[in-house]
Amino acid sequence: MTPKHFLSLALLAILPLTLAAQIPQMPQGGRPGGGGQFNAAQFNIGRFYGKVLDENKKPLAYASVQLSGMRFDTVSRKMEEAILAGQLTRENGEFSLENLPIRGQFTLKINYMGYATYEQKIAFDVKMPTGNGGGFASAAASVDKDLGNIILQTSSQVLKEVTVSAEASQFTLALDKKVYRPDKDGVAAGGTAEDVLKNIPSLNVDLDGNLTLRNAAPQLFVDGRPTPLTIDQIPADAIETIEVITNPSAKYDASGGNAGIVNIVLKKERRIGYNGNLRAGLDMRGRVNLGGDINAREGKFNAFIGANLNQRRSLSAGATARQNLFGNPLTDVFQANNTDNTGYFGMLRGGVDWFINNRNTFTVSATMNRGEFNSFDDQTIRTDTIYDSYFVSTQALRETDNKRNFRNLGSQALYKYLFPKSGKEWTADVNFNRSKSGNAGQFLTSFLDFAPPLTARQSQTIDGSNEFFTAQTDFTDPLNDKMKIEAGARAAIRNFRSNNKTFREEVQVPGFADNYKFNDQVYAAYTNFAHSFPKWGYQVGLRAESSVYTGTLIDIDTSFTNEYPLSLFPSAFVTYKLNDQDNLQLNYSRRINRPNFFQLIPFPDFSDSLQISLGNPALRPEFTNSLEMSYQKVFSKGHNLLTSIYYKRSNDLITRYQYPDFSQELQREVIVSTFANSNSSTAYGLEFTLKNTLGKRLELTSNWNFYNAIIDASNVEANLKNEQFTWFVKENLNIKLPENFTVQFSGSYQSRTALTVGGGGRGFGGWMGGPTNTAQGYSIPVWFVDFSVRKDLWNRKATLTFNVQDIFRSRKQGTFTESALFVQETWRRRDPQLARLNFSYRFGKFDTSLFRRKNTRIEMDGMDAGF
Repeated sequence: MTPKHFLSLALLAILPLTLAAQIPQMPQGGRPGGGGQFNAAQFNIGRFYGKVLDENKKPLAYASVQLSGMRFDTVSRKMEEAILAGQLTRENGEFSLENLPIRGQFTLKINYMGYATYEQKIAFDVKMPTGNGGGFASAAASVDKDLGNIILQTSSQVLKEVTVSAEASQFTLALDKKVYRPDKDGVAAGGTAEDVLKNIPSLNVDLDGNLTLRNAAPQLFVDGRPTPLTIDQIPADAIETIEVITNPSAKYDASGGNAGIVNIVLKKERRIGYNGNLRAGLDMRGRVNLGGDINAREGKFNAFIGANLNQRRSLSAGATARQNLFGNPLTDVFQANNTDNTGYFGMLRGGVDWFINNRNTFTVSATMNRGEFNSFDDQTIRTDTIYDSYFVSTQALRETDNKRNFRNLGSQALYKYLFPKSGKEWTADVNFNRSKSGNAGQFLTSFLDFAPPLTARQSQTIDGSNEFFTAQTDFTDPLNDKMKIEAGARAAIRNFRSNNKTFREEVQVPGFADNYKFNDQVYAAYTNFAHSFPKWGYQVGLRAESSVYTGTLIDIDTSFTNEYPLSLFPSAFVTYKLNDQDNLQLNYSRRINRPNFFQLIPFPDFSDSLQISLGNPALRPEFTNSLEMSYQKVFSKGHNLLTSIYYKRSNDLITRYQYPDFSQELQREVIVSTFANSNSSTAYGLEFTLKNTLGKRLELTSNWNFYNAIIDASNVEANLKNEQFTWFVKENLNIKLPENFTVQFSGSYQSRTALTVGGGGRGFGGWMGGPTNTAQGYSIPVWFVDFSVRKDLWNRKATLTFNVQDIFRSRKQGTFTESALFVQETWRRRDPQLARLNFSYRFGKFDTSLFRRKNTRIEMDGMDAGF
């Protein structure tokens, strides 16, 4: 007998002894220790293994694989379905689930971003050896089962997200939202969230960083919560995904007016082992960007930390031509300016997840931001004074030196509890943000027609602080496999204080609002109920909010209050599944847009020599009713269409409005730009988003939006109405070339629009500024094309990206405004043909041995996306 034959016989002899030793000795009809049912979990010698592929038979790395089955629950004292094992697939798509019970039925689920969930019932089907020793080899083989190649495909479900991508790519489209992954966006590499957002369907970003969703200002979230940050303060490389929700349900904050929600999800890993990345970049003006992230997880703890530093230098130019129709004599003013903006901003964020046990997890995290931006603006001003038979021209030079700095510290604590019932959970979190900012501006005007030139000096300082506290709790309970109920509550409190000083020739100009503060409180509760059927489903919800706003002019001890004790915001969604490729959804919601700080604060702003900006503390919130119908068509592999028809009606629309007034500071009549509540606005439109995968190398995403807007401001000024038809197109083309090269072109065209002429604020979180409606003019058409080329290195562990924005120098934005007081045209251009080079390196160790300990639902939380 050879050693090989002897070893085989020895293994066959030992196997039944091993299996017998695993069988628990239980009383007849009892559970472990005297109970009733047999506990299959004690046969922990089984293994399932296989490989996950896409539709092109390519491996999918880091797909989420989980195995569930029946297990005795010590809390409920009965058998419950639970997650028995789980892991992420390796780089080659393989997975191996080990130390499994060998009795019973199991459910295998595989999730990956951009693909439908794969679900399969599996079992070991162990046949015990016979008494005469037969069947040993069959029994040994049956506890080590190969599941083969598993191919993930696209699909659609009623009342659930429907992904329409044939592979995990930049865009994932659904009936209720769009999800965008900027990690494959070469155009935005090394930039800010501003560079990312302008490439996303349905969104637009102007040169001032004002964000619009279907031409209205949305609510901006970071990690699902409102943020005091602006989009130019968030590094693009720190973003994991961006979610665009056009018509949110009652579960979401009702703020945001006649637009939806844009949620920026920052990077945070939960993979077993450790992983991270390092980034560095340089632009053509010598400004650098640096960043890195690292995550480590073992046992019950997961820790993550990330940092970014971005230097910026932005060059812009613009011009204004105004014909004044008031005063005697009349004047025409022509202004040209060149602006040089320099500065930096940094972000540091980190946190710890503590997986306490099967059902409880606790997370703490913190974010720190700091930055400084300096702006020098050189304006030349020509004024033509028109008399009866002649005119006189005067020349002036206005130099503006402005310095702005900010600091922000945010913290969050999150608790999550999973009930024994699958899908039933409760979460609670508290968030606190504190920020400080300072702004100092020097204005020197030289009148060049005098010898020597006469000069006038002005300066302005603004110091402010902001505290923002939110607490939220959410509860989800699937009543059965067809019905689900959600409920929650939220409190948001913010305190803002600002000190403003204006000087002329170094003498302070007294004002009625030099020191100002406000307190804003919003309390909310909501409930949603969803019911699905084989072909259709519905969800209804109601949100109740109570809000109070109190502003105080400290120096004159005057306060004003806007209070809404109770406002109701219903929502309803109905989805119908025509077939596996066609879906329809009809939804309705009511939302609110509360005045932001810059719209309320009554400080005069002298930074524009042609007009004074002033807030209106008497503004009321605007309420919007939105109705939207969406149709989704999944064509052949890689071709998908999402079509939406929408209608929005707003009352008490917050509108930018301009009027003449005598300025005590300037001792002349000037144009004052302020805000007012107009009667109403109506907007309706049609949107197409089409995603095409052409072969294995081309991917084209197209977004077309056509809408008509009507503003009725006849209550502000007699017969003041404005109607404008607008359309815009976005195209994003990715071309995969040999040798791991990818070329990307991203372009946009927007026609004349009656809305969003700018309100300042650079895309704050829905309450610190943003685009403002106007009833007195329109924005001029604008188009641009960005370009990038990307090279993946070292088996895709590193990436080198070169990008150029506005390659045709065509991104020229402007406005035309006309009223009984003046006619004005403006234009601006910023950073055309700016080139940037970026490098990123990814590292890590995926330790599968850590999965041999008991896996839980909470361990799988965060792995569903399959990044």
